[in-house]
Amino acid sequence: MEKFFKLKERGTTVKTEFIAGMTTFFAMVYILMVNANMFADPFGDGSNPLGVSYGAIYIATAISAVVGTVLAGLLANLPLAQASGMGLNAFFVYTVCIGFGLSYANALVLIFIEGIVFILLTVTGLRKKIFEALPHAVRVAIPSGIGLFIALLGLQNAGIVVPDESTCVDLGSFNILNQSWGDIMPMIVTLCTLLAIVIMSHKNIRGSVLIGIIGGMALYYLLGLTVDGFYEELNINFISPVEAFKEFGTQSLFKVFTDGFDFSAFVAEHGKTNLVLTIVTTALAFCMVDMFDTLGTLYAACERANLLDENGEPLNMNKGMLSDAIATTVGSFCGTSTVTTFSEVNAGVAAGGRTGLTSVFCGLFFFVAMFLSPIAQLVPGCATAAALIYVGILMIGSIKNIDWSDFKISVPAFLTLAIMPFTYNISYGIAFGLISYIVISVFCGDIKKIKGSSWVIALLFVAMLLLTH
Repeated sequence: MEKFFKLKERGTTVKTEFIAGMTTFFAMVYILMVNANMFADPFGDGSNPLGVSYGAIYIATAISAVVGTVLAGLLANLPLAQASGMGLNAFFVYTVCIGFGLSYANALVLIFIEGIVFILLTVTGLRKKIFEALPHAVRVAIPSGIGLFIALLGLQNAGIVVPDESTCVDLGSFNILNQSWGDIMPMIVTLCTLLAIVIMSHKNIRGSVLIGIIGGMALYYLLGLTVDGFYEELNINFISPVEAFKEFGTQSLFKVFTDGFDFSAFVAEHGKTNLVLTIVTTALAFCMVDMFDTLGTLYAACERANLLDENGEPLNMNKGMLSDAIATTVGSFCGTSTVTTFSEVNAGVAAGGRTGLTSVFCGLFFFVAMFLSPIAQLVPGCATAAALIYVGILMIGSIKNIDWSDFKISVPAFLTLAIMPFTYNISYGIAFGLISYIVISVFCGDIKKIKGSSWVIALLFVAMLLLTH
């Protein structure tokens, strides 16, 4: 392990990597249940318009997570973790299948195309060139933007930030006179867990994030005794591994090949021209969002873990992106949407993860969860929410590297870090940062400083925004 993962060189141990891998797993295990529910019951009424079961997608999501996460560890030796991306899965289900009218298998073809394109781009080195095309003003803001995004996810998962019709967001109610204790209790658990993590980190206690998550989980179930009907309403959806694998084999595995390339039903209703436009624009959207979500998360995690080279680029960057590309392709074989690097990996980095051994351990936990679904569902969102908020706090520190006195830098940087949480999308933040950088540079007489590749990417972003959003 020492020779392969270079543990001493990166200042870590097997124990630390184990704790980091478990922390990452706890922070992102929700994807197994959320993705399965989204595909099998997108409207929450049991209608199942995609024709695929919860068990089938649960297994598909788990397998692709295992493959992508372990590959990131073994190929790139980076503490990354991958699974079906949030946002991209919603685009797959609600826009491509339900909105556009493509079948579940048809939509998987687009994921397959995306994976193959990314493998070719990575092998040829073009994906790294694309990253290099991002100006420094955008790059330096990415970690802070992802930090705000992660913190927002945590605050929402805890119920501390809630939707509001007039202002879009509002503070969750702590009013014990008007709000039930059952709604307030998870928010209290999150705040207690966050403070515990901060205090333990200040005291240099190893594994403070993981200890905090486990402690928060214990507190949640302990306080559940004070909530009427808490344990009766606890919804643990046990799925038999045998039945789930049977459903996976008949409903989703290799459906991309057996049924995916038959677009006759769509053509009969919408015509061939519509089919071509749908495939081109949808594939563009999948590719752009996945590419820059992965690039942004990869850079942010490596910057936080001090795994950047002398040029400020992530170590083994091409191999890290290759694992993502392979995982997306495998995901299309299994029957799930785009597999991407999760921003929650920063929780594992905060716990001390510095090598691919973190990813290997995380992948092993996903493998176990494939057969023991109730264990994965026992981790409450309010406990992991505290870890996400804490990681967001840590990542916002990169904001100090932005020269706020220079508007040519500060405006693209601000748009990058602000658009990410406000739109719930890492790629949109990078898009607005890059486009604004180019426009400002052109009108300020710095057009010669803009790389040709930056122009190409900016135009692709514009096309994506005009044609697919």
